[in-house]
Amino acid sequence: MGVPKRRVSHARQGERRSHLAISLPKVEACPHCHAPKQPHHACPVCGYYAGRQAIEVKAAKDESAS
Repeated sequence: MGVPKRRVSHARQGERRSHLAISLPKVEACPHCHAPKQPHHACPVCGYYAGRQAIEVKAAKDESAS
């Protein structure tokens, strides 16, 4: 059974895990309302996906009305 002879330093551990860095999510423009949205997701502003209404988007509440 393989047992490490010495502790792995933080630098070597970081070199090994360099490809695990977090990247920003990709964003594209919605073809219907031109708002930014993630690819292959329904638009959070208008609810369109693939040229049709996919989800019903609720209107935001006005805080001044309360």
